[in-house]
Amino acid sequence: MQIGSYGSNMKNYINRVITESVKQRLKSMPAAAILGPRQCGKSTLAKKIIGGFSDALYIDLELPSDSSKLRDPEAFFRLNKGKIICLDEIQRAPELFPVLRSIIDAEGRNGQLIILGSASPELIKQSS
Repeated sequence: MQIGSYGSNMKNYINRVITESVKQRLKSMPAAAILGPRQCGKSTLAKKIIGGFSDALYIDLELPSDSSKLRDPEAFFRLNKGKIICLDEIQRAPELFPVLRSIIDAEGRNGQLIILGSASPELIKQSS
């Protein structure tokens, strides 16, 4: 899903202190993770951040239509090379972590990926 469709949902957006920190991390690192409990604003924050990019994609791994786009993650990332991709609910697809590491290393640029998920010990262990 292209990000442009989220503009109208941001009318009542509350600026968060962490916004600039995440933007800085994307400038200096290939990936940034936003972890926290459900309904704390991770998705809203990420959509606000990537809304400033014309070449951003938001993938919600709870939606079957979005999840199916990653059946072949290597092909998906190859087709979307150069874009910033946000993967929401990453804990739903733990099998992606090894592929993400390879994709990040191969592309070799900062600001490739934002991953969002619950702050479970399993997720943190997989994301290393």
